[in-house]
Amino acid sequence: MKVVIIGGTGLIGTKVATLLRRAGHDVLQASPATGVNTLTGEGLSEALAGAEVVVDLANSPSFEPGAVLSFFEQSTSNLIEAEKAAAVPHHVALSIVGIERSPDNGYFPGKVAQERIVKAGGVPYTIIRSTQFIEFISGIADGATSGQTVHASPGAFQPIAADDVASFVAETATSAPLNGTFEIAGPEKRPMSDFLAGYLAATRDARTVVVDKDARYFGSLVDEQSLVPLGPAKLGKLDIKTWFRQRTQTAA
Repeated sequence: MKVVIIGGTGLIGTKVATLLRRAGHDVLQASPATGVNTLTGEGLSEALAGAEVVVDLANSPSFEPGAVLSFFEQSTSNLIEAEKAAAVPHHVALSIVGIERSPDNGYFPGKVAQERIVKAGGVPYTIIRSTQFIEFISGIADGATSGQTVHASPGAFQPIAADDVASFVAETATSAPLNGTFEIAGPEKRPMSDFLAGYLAATRDARTVVVDKDARYFGSLVDEQSLVPLGPAKLGKLDIKTWFRQRTQTAA
């Protein structure tokens, strides 16, 4: 089948494209760099011609809250309208676990808007809500650093490896639309502070993690329910130790 991946040259998009091509599918990795722009509509009709599924992995180039909201509203609306014109039978969107539970997070309202537009758009759909990627733990630590101290929340965290995310997305792309949502997460749930401390220790980083219940995660306080699935979820296979070992072996 022909699969169009919007944001197809990014971290998850590249991995999804590889998996689908190995399975024999015709994959178009669409992005502004390849002449497909969901904000302007440039190249959309041509890219979607004959597509049997569209996977939306697009991300806002700015993390300023207003810009994020505007991006997802415009990009998703344009994409859904182009899909209806092309009679695309399945729209897959990658979203985030807990977006309605952290209103102070400047990024999450954009994802709420994206989901709303997809659900009301008239194209059969599946929304996959994912927890944070293991690959971003380093960036989370950097953003929480003051001097040589990392102020980390004790709130629940359940990060998932990008390889596992890609597997779930590729499987969904080749399945019938749910017209609903399911959630994915990593196999381990522990305090965010534990994950950050373990990552720094594994990378021999000299910074010290301080557990701080007032520490913010992209503007929001994290409790036991903010960022983790509260009901059934599909769990990835890679725990952080296995992920780190594989990454180290690959780099060697």
